[in-house]
Amino acid sequence: MDLKPETLAEIEAAIPKYPEAQSAVMPLLHAIQKDQGFISNEAAEWVAEKLGIAPINVLSVVTFYPFFRQHKVGKRHIRVCRTLSCAMAGGSKVCDKMLSEFEAELNQVSPDGEVTVEFAECLASCGSAPVMLVDEDLHENLTVEKAKEICDQIKAEGTK
Repeated sequence: MDLKPETLAEIEAAIPKYPEAQSAVMPLLHAIQKDQGFISNEAAEWVAEKLGIAPINVLSVVTFYPFFRQHKVGKRHIRVCRTLSCAMAGGSKVCDKMLSEFEAELNQVSPDGEVTVEFAECLASCGSAPVMLVDEDLHENLTVEKAKEICDQIKAEGTK
């Protein structure tokens, strides 16, 4: 796997901080995602080999946490919560609005390369449903109108 020297140094520095090497899975995955933009199957296998654990143990972490990506995303990564409270509060309408505003397909990079819209499992803000993450910024108590405002802001930032 082709990682930047600084990423390799970060990985090598992270492992000894943990009493068991396998405990370093998340820091290694964060470093690789920062370097590569996502966690490929090759990267998961590399981490597993590096830590002496089974690849399924790494993949289970990648697939469980919504902040890890398994594919390339657009310049902006939008994740709309789809768990029960968000679904009942209109999360799918918010997602549909995001998709239509960017002429995007779910889980695909939009034609202009600007965004990827995905559903995410629990974003841990059930009391303020529906919610979504735009990159790392949480947006709560969403409506279709608020989703449109967020889209307009993203579009304006994209033209800068």
